[in-house]
Order: sequence, then C-alpha cells, then structure tokens
Amino acid sequence: MDYHPFKSMVNRYLARHVGGDQRPVFFGIDGVCPALQEITRAYPKIRAEFEQLLEQRVPMPMYHELDAGEGSISATVDTGQKWTVYMLYILGYKPKMNRTLCPETCRALEQIPDLIQAFFSILEPGKSVPRHEGPYLGYLRYHMALRVPRENPPRLIVKSREYTWKEGEAVMFDDSWTHEVINHSREIRAVLIVDVLRPMPVIPSLINRFMTRCLMRFLYGRAVARKAERAAATHSLPEPPYQLH
Repeated sequence: MDYHPFKSMVNRYLARHVGGDQRPVFFGIDGVCPALQEITRAYPKIRAEFEQLLEQRVPMPMYHELDAGEGSISATVDTGQKWTVYMLYILGYKPKMNRTLCPETCRALEQIPDLIQAFFSILEPGKSVPRHEGPYLGYLRYHMALRVPRENPPRLIVKSREYTWKEGEAVMFDDSWTHEVINHSREIRAVLIVDVLRPMPVIPSLINRFMTRCLMRFLYGRAVARKAERAAATHSLPEPPYQLH
C-alpha cells in the first residue's frame, strides 16, 4: 500500500496549523519537548556508548540501506564516503540487538513523550548531505552532537540559516524546510537524532498521531526496524526481531 498520496494530503492540512510558509525554522527545546533536556544532560553516557560502538566495530548500515527512499541524499553525493546510521527506535519498534549495546542511551530515550524515531547518524570525513526536504510536517528534529571535527567543522544549513554543531550541545529544527550539510572535514561527524511529534492544536494533533502511530508505523517503521535487526545480526547472536512500544 502506497500511503504517500495520503501523507501529502495530510501535509497540506497540517501546514495550515503550523504556520505554513511562515513556520519557524529553529525551535527552543524547552518550548517543544522539555524532556529532551534529559538527553542533553546524559551526553557523557551517550557519548561513551557511541564510542564503544566504534571501538567494537559494530556494523552500521548506510542510511539508504535501511530506507531506500533516502538514496537520493545518502548515495548520490560524495559516493566514496558513507552516511551510516544506528537505529534505536522507530515508530514504536525497538531494534533489540542495537539497544542492548546502548542501555544508557535507551534509558534516556524512554523518558521522551511522543517519540517518533531515534538513531545515531554518522558522516564519514568529507561526506556531505545534499539539499533536501524532510517528507512530513508532523515532527520536529533534535540533534545532539557527539563527534564534531575541530578543524573545518561541518555546517548544517536550514532554509539559508547556518548552524555548526558543538559536542554535547543540542539543536532543534523543522527538517521539512530545505536543508543540507556541507562537510569538508577530515574526521567523522556524529550526532544523535531524535524526532518528536510537533505540538499542534487538538484536531491536527489527533490526525498526526493516527498518521504516525498507525499508517507510518506499519507501512514504514516495521520495514526499517527489520532491516536494522538484519544489519545488527552480523555482529550479535540472533535475538527476537524487535519489541513493540
């Protein structure tokens, strides 16, 4: 079942309730989801778990290997370098093998209401992300920087507004605006990405919850979770495929 035409229709409806073309670009975290500050405060533990993944050479698939729809941004620019991801939560599914290696990170994520997805996002040295727009207006995106090159750090540009990550600091933005990452660094850039439901009035909020918790969960989230588990199985012993939230 192709739910994208319906999603486009919902996007047009939600746009009327989030400011349309005048909607904000960056957001204050406390004004959207104060619980995300717990993630930021847990930075030392989350960073330590991420570093352990790297030390253990835990397999991390390229973004378009989990979601073929990301191929246009993951596999078309700087093709000699990789954009890899490590999925921890996706629309109610909890890839168990991945989560086993990141207990403190997942403990912090459990405190977040209206969670959509959470994953580590790693750009290899020199890997940029071309201009694109997120597919859905119903969520806002949080980044917490884990690894940022000191020399020539990568830049996030959202609707012509520039942001440079700093390790241990967080930012929230609307990724449905055109955005890109310009990266000419010689070290990896790693962030924890957390998507949460966008605050909206009651009726659009109910529609948004139906979209994410019903349609997207079963038509998108389940497939991504299964692919994440298959990638993890190359490193770990077989486990049940995922847990439901």
